[in-house]
Amino acid sequence: MSNSIGSDIQRAAECLRAGDLVAIPTETVYGLAGNGLSEEAVLKIYQVKNRPQFNPLILHFANYQQLTKLNLELPPKAQALAARFSPGPLTYVIPASSLIPAIVTAGTPAVAIRFPNHPLTLELLQQLEFPLAAPSANPSGYVSPTTAAHVANQLGDKVSYILDGGDCQVGLESTIVSFLEEQPRLLRYGGISLEAIEAVIGPVSLPPEGYVDNPVAPGMLARHYATRHPLKFGKIADLAVEALKNHAPQQIATISFQEVVPGIPDTNQFILSLNGDLTEAARRLFSALRLADNMNIAVIVAERFPDEGLGRAINDRLQRAATPLKITDLTPG
Repeated sequence: MSNSIGSDIQRAAECLRAGDLVAIPTETVYGLAGNGLSEEAVLKIYQVKNRPQFNPLILHFANYQQLTKLNLELPPKAQALAARFSPGPLTYVIPASSLIPAIVTAGTPAVAIRFPNHPLTLELLQQLEFPLAAPSANPSGYVSPTTAAHVANQLGDKVSYILDGGDCQVGLESTIVSFLEEQPRLLRYGGISLEAIEAVIGPVSLPPEGYVDNPVAPGMLARHYATRHPLKFGKIADLAVEALKNHAPQQIATISFQEVVPGIPDTNQFILSLNGDLTEAARRLFSALRLADNMNIAVIVAERFPDEGLGRAINDRLQRAATPLKITDLTPG
């Protein structure tokens, strides 16, 4: 396959109907999309990403009517959240129907679904006869792409077409909430904060701690969003002092909220929001990780952000990026 980049929705639809893969823009990150009802297309997604097949995928829909055609239904509390936040960066884990291929759900009885908030992708979904399975358009475990160029650089000719929708406006993956239990459970921090969700439906259970062997939704593995260079995560001033004991200043890159780190060259510092805006910081996080990782350095040190709002999602991504590699992370898709 040879890829090209453009905004031709008809071409994207033709590729998808033919069983090929297309990179699509969303408000969160770019997705690697295929026909979510085709086992062959979904298998291609796992193969291109080198993603373990025990890690399920999210199905993307244009509207609620498309959901009901597959005998899927949002529970009442999920409907309340959808009325407030969808289309948008929120994913709902609900009981799967027999019409959903097991390869999408990784053999679990649940399916993750969402309604992305990007005009090109919504128009594409409205034209298709099937939902799109679409994890992030990057090799499994690496930093998620927020521009069409990121996809092209990482996946090369492994996709038929890249639908270019500009820079992603949220920059972090969707928040995932499960409705499989009586009380909804947050499975992944993301573009909608815990506080915003609880303001609509009341208390939700928090994500499970530690490594998840059989996830029912994406983003639950201990190691994810990883950089090629080692990443240290915590109190950035202390981490920088420790790093300077072992490396020259120019061999260290820093990622911080607002703080300038003493002793590190300005060109090696990525400050995500000088005015302390967590939304801006979230939008710039993955781009900063990529820029730092492409430098001629030895280590990246990253600050722990305020544990509130989107700060929780930023911390979640950085913690997973800093987690040591497990053998299970290398299981081929």
